[in-house]
Amino acid sequence: MSRLQLLYLFINAGTIGLDEWGKFLHTKDKLYTSFQDICKEIEAETDRMAGSNKGICPEPINLKIFSKRVVNLTLVDLPGITKVPIGDQPEDIESQIKDLLVKYIENPNSIILAVTSANTDIATSESLKEAKDVDPDGRRTLAVLTKLDLMDAGTDAIDMLCGRIIPVKLGIIGVVNRSQQDIMDNKGIEDQLKDE
Repeated sequence: MSRLQLLYLFINAGTIGLDEWGKFLHTKDKLYTSFQDICKEIEAETDRMAGSNKGICPEPINLKIFSKRVVNLTLVDLPGITKVPIGDQPEDIESQIKDLLVKYIENPNSIILAVTSANTDIATSESLKEAKDVDPDGRRTLAVLTKLDLMDAGTDAIDMLCGRIIPVKLGIIGVVNRSQQDIMDNKGIEDQLKDE
């Protein structure tokens, strides 16, 4: 493809002058240039596919992000493990979610992000248990320790972060997420990273 043809494609796609944008498979050629609009579309499509009362659906929502600031990878955001059904969830929601998780994490080419809350006992982590079931040596598992800011006063996460409690080959990363209030106030990711 010549540079002229490529430029023509970009002009037709409406991306001239844009540094970042997103495209959903289900909205065809519509471009999303606002992070808030992308979030709203994910919520709307989730409601269309799984209902608006905490249901789940095995069909993915496909989103491509175009940016100079992101690496080229495929990320699959899976639902958290649910033990007790709420809303419109069926009685067997736990087994449905586990089946969906295993479908993706048993792939030997995938990297498993096992997300665990720092303010709970890491030894009881469901995500690490599921990862260990399909990746016993921890070669494909990267643990993410969230809510470090919510740990009890006087507690320390250093042993967890150094892998002394649960060793994984790809390491453990500690993060401080935006609070629900930060999300409602539309606190930007860059501001959150500074606070973190």
